[in-house]
Amino acid sequence: MIATRLRAWSRTPVVRDLALAVLLVVLSAAPGTSGVWVALGELPLRPLDALGVVLVLAQSLPLVLRRSRPAICLAVVGLAFAVHQALGYSPAAAGLGLYVALGSAGSHLAQRRRMTAATAVAGYAVLAVVLHAAGSPASIVELLTFLPVLAAFWMAGAWVRARRNMLAALRSAEAVAAVAEERARIARELHDVVTHHVTAMVVQAEAMQYLVEREPEKVVIGLGVLGETGRSAMTDLRDLLGALHGAGESGRDPAVGSVADLVDRGRTAGLAIELHESGPAGTGPAGVELAVYRVVQESLTNAVKHAPGAGTVVHVNRGPEEITVAVTTTAAGRPRRGWTRSGRGLAGLKERVGFVGGRLVAGPEPDGGFAVRAWVPVGGDRRG
Repeated sequence: MIATRLRAWSRTPVVRDLALAVLLVVLSAAPGTSGVWVALGELPLRPLDALGVVLVLAQSLPLVLRRSRPAICLAVVGLAFAVHQALGYSPAAAGLGLYVALGSAGSHLAQRRRMTAATAVAGYAVLAVVLHAAGSPASIVELLTFLPVLAAFWMAGAWVRARRNMLAALRSAEAVAAVAEERARIARELHDVVTHHVTAMVVQAEAMQYLVEREPEKVVIGLGVLGETGRSAMTDLRDLLGALHGAGESGRDPAVGSVADLVDRGRTAGLAIELHESGPAGTGPAGVELAVYRVVQESLTNAVKHAPGAGTVVHVNRGPEEITVAVTTTAAGRPRRGWTRSGRGLAGLKERVGFVGGRLVAGPEPDGGFAVRAWVPVGGDRRG
């Protein structure tokens, strides 16, 4: 546990920046390395004293603030670098802190960026004048030629900042799109649930009108079935509205029952349904199982609306790689108007099946009936 916490702590940005600062201090103290680093003014070398040590530390240790306080970091490091160069101290690795501070300001500074950049340029111009006045063999123009090198580090940081902002915007857009897609999916669920339950209730209510005179004892049973259908619809709607409210966060779909339950409810609504299932049910991913359930549900809903009393056959074949669904309704007498129209239900169903990598076709049969067929890959669930 302690080792894990130490590893996590060692990976924090502040610890990494502190390690960089300490490394520059150590390299600055290493003997025989002064000739490696840059001396802008080429002034006569001044031996290291207490002030020189303070300037080395001032060019290194503020890097701990390079992310949280980039302007302060750049100001302290830049001023220490200028004084270090103007006084002619031996070049030190701590001078690299200026490059790091410039890049960090370009990357992490959020406000007054132009003013900070202009101040940095003006500060370097003053340093060039001071170095020349202190006896530097280089002219002011020659000293200013080093300015583009420093500007390159700022621009590199600005590029990192722009790329980071672009990636953040892309992630934000993806999150918004994911929420919108989830809301659209839940809206389709609402359509399916409302259409299925309301259609069943309408058919049951119409059937009871005829039972009142012919078989009044069955009205009580029918009212019980009607109430059960209404309660089921309310439960599903509450679940879906809760999921819609929390789309992209948390929420749950209505519990998906079995195809056999759908068939039983369809029989209660007046359909003569044959069910043929093969393979283990409920073993596929949640999105795939829901797509199969909705295919059967929408097909039976259409059959109840457009061909009440017609014979309907439901085939569900669950293979190891694909689930095939076929719901075929024969023409019983003269079907109701609208039977051949796909409607929003079947259009949404095609989108749902396509989302999990499957395909769906629906249309009239040669005998006047109607069929809905779907092929859903078992591994096609893209939610999660």
